[in-house]
Amino acid sequence: MIVRLQQMLLMNKVISHIEMSSKSKFNSMRYSSVFLKITSVKKIFMHHHFLLKFSLAAFPLFSMAQDKTRARDLGIPFEGTPGKWNAITDVAGVEVGHRTLIEGSGPLVKGKGPVRTGVTAILPGGKKFTPVFANWHMLNGNGDMTGTHWITESGFLETPILITNTSSVGTVRDAAQEWMDKHHYYNADEDGFWYSYPLVAETWDGILNDINSFHVKKEDAWAALDSAASGPVMEGNAGGGTGMICHGFKGGIGTASRVVDKKYGGYTIGVLVQANYGSRSQLTIAGVPVGKELLDTLPLQIKSQASTKVKMGNDINNETGSIIVIVATDAPLLPHQLKRIAQRVSLGIGKWAALVAMVPVIFFLHFPRRIKMHLTETRKKL
Repeated sequence: MIVRLQQMLLMNKVISHIEMSSKSKFNSMRYSSVFLKITSVKKIFMHHHFLLKFSLAAFPLFSMAQDKTRARDLGIPFEGTPGKWNAITDVAGVEVGHRTLIEGSGPLVKGKGPVRTGVTAILPGGKKFTPVFANWHMLNGNGDMTGTHWITESGFLETPILITNTSSVGTVRDAAQEWMDKHHYYNADEDGFWYSYPLVAETWDGILNDINSFHVKKEDAWAALDSAASGPVMEGNAGGGTGMICHGFKGGIGTASRVVDKKYGGYTIGVLVQANYGSRSQLTIAGVPVGKELLDTLPLQIKSQASTKVKMGNDINNETGSIIVIVATDAPLLPHQLKRIAQRVSLGIGKWAALVAMVPVIFFLHFPRRIKMHLTETRKKL
């Protein structure tokens, strides 16, 4: 089904206003009212920065809490109407699971830690074979994302999506393949044979994590897949996002959703990101350049160096880090339309005034029943 241009334009606008995106224009009154909150935002960031450092050093399970305060709870005026969970799981059928690895503290001892890493799994239609239309886009950079050639060729995503650290892509990819075989993800008795190309993406957590000691094992990928469920999604210091840094603060997993106006179909669009990018000076929240007001607050230090001396410092011209963006929708879009919208995700990131080295995007449509029936009929004809 071909979606009207008006629908596609509105979907593009929704993507640009996910939970962490900014608003580009304010009238003077609204801008002033938000700008007056900067002092409060400073205090909030100082408070949460302390809690995150405290949790890393002393309480590994602290990050597992599900009752974290979210941006809307603080009264930040984001646009759009979120779904029930304000998460990618608001798109029916989508499940998310994490495996978080936190161990040790102090200076790096190769082979021992500190360990700050993990795996995040996104299942488009649960734990059974659920093909969905899909497409992908990379703005720039050289980040690894396995399985994309098949998406380009076929227009289908037929496997779970997993996100981890740069050095664990191979391990997680092989683990996903074994998990699908072990759980009879494909019905080999019916089809006679099956093959798959698991989709695994990464960002680099080597500043906070003992990345080159390969702490992620196949059992961790299995745990992320097995724990996947609908409902609220754990954010921040969880799964593949455990060791990530964003705008000089603790980064990681984020998610949000928006519901399109009923006159355009009432469709839902959900986003999940693994954020590992940005200088502090680039941080923009709801159109307010908060990062510029925080340059004198808790200066970022990496390996005891002042933030102005390292690449991830406060220079707004630095191109820093990467972000993985997973987008899901129940709108009836074809693969070539998903490609067009996936390309526009980068515009949403640009509205945060962020220069990012790598932006891979995977966009899939959750419309599985008709697609699965189509694939089944095609295979029978072949």
